Amino acid sequence: MERQDPRSTGSLLTDVLGSIGNLLRQEVDLARAEVDQNLKRAGGALGLLVGAVILAFIGLSVLSTAVISALVLAGIGQLWATVLVGVVVLIIAAILVMVGIKRLKLSSIAPTRTAHNLKADAHMLKEAYNDR
Repeated sequence: MERQDPRSTGSLLTDVLGSIGNLLRQEVDLARAEVDQNLKRAGGALGLLVGAVILAFIGLSVLSTAVISALVLAGIGQLWATVLVGVVVLIIAAILVMVGIKRLKLSSIAPTRTAHNLKADAHMLKEAYNDR
């Protein structure tokens, strides 16, 4: 025996639309919170990169001078010692830039959990609709 819902079709439709509206608002709030969290993480990573660049610049300036002096004392001409140290420093800088860019990819900021939730909600609504 099938149980009948005493509410009218219009009332049921209004309830369903209201529920969908609430669900969408909650998903938008979740997406906003997730993007905010990811932006804060990216900002922190950027701050670390800036600090690392400043300290690396100071340290490498001092160490470069020392290495150039050591190479000159070892018998290498001052020009070649300076070029050699400069190339090594540029290689290290390139590696740091690549790591920093990799950490700041836009895909790491995207609200992936919210997108997953929206897909699950759409699937649930589709299943509920198909059951009727």
